[in-house]
Amino acid sequence: MAEKAVLDQGSSFMDPFKGFLIAYLMPESCYDEFFLNLNFLDVPCLKILLSKGLGIGIILGSVMVKMPQILKLMGAKSAEGLSFKSVLMELLAITGTMAYSIANKFPFSAWGEALFLMMQTVTIGFLIQHYGGRTSRGLLFVVVYFCLLILLLSPVTSMSVVTTMQASNMPAIIIGRLIQAVTNFQNGHTGQLSAVSVFLLFAGSLARIFTSLQETGDSLMALTYVISSACNGIIALQHYYRHSSSLGLKNKL
Repeated sequence: MAEKAVLDQGSSFMDPFKGFLIAYLMPESCYDEFFLNLNFLDVPCLKILLSKGLGIGIILGSVMVKMPQILKLMGAKSAEGLSFKSVLMELLAITGTMAYSIANKFPFSAWGEALFLMMQTVTIGFLIQHYGGRTSRGLLFVVVYFCLLILLLSPVTSMSVVTTMQASNMPAIIIGRLIQAVTNFQNGHTGQLSAVSVFLLFAGSLARIFTSLQETGDSLMALTYVISSACNGIIALQHYYRHSSSLGLKNKL
């Protein structure tokens, strides 16, 4: 009877999902706290759960975050309003984050969206060149980028280089977003820039501030996302302002 009581105390209705939960959402100590001790208000464990959940959500969202932009470009067969230089700067920042995270063995939930954003950003870069009548240059851009990426992720590249690249993300993000903001201002519109992609990127970078601090404890990573959020916010505000202005003009007419 005593053994049965011990077994009952050490089991939970969530046991069938224990492997999944521990692998992706929480350490075993938090599983025990939640489902054995039934303490659902444990703050450290709640932070871990929130961070992991946000991280997975961001990664899942990142799979499609730039698809509206890609589809908009392909539908219009035009890249009007998009700056290739801005895309290059964004790609530099994404690549730096990805390489830095891999080198430091951060959990995939802390940086996984960078992988999907990278692939989509490369696609956008190619489409800008393609619809600008420079398809061969676009293909060269893709080939050169992936060759450099392989080199960056190889043992040949030292940790100091990767860290320096991550540190350079902040000016790269600022310059890249400012280039796009200036392009929008000069054009007087946001062209083929997708509102959905812009606002999703803004929301994702905001959430990443918390997850970076929680999962990696790396202040450089967190600061990068603070800068990214501010810069993405500028583009989002421009989009909102242009949209509001156009609606106001239509109402007057």
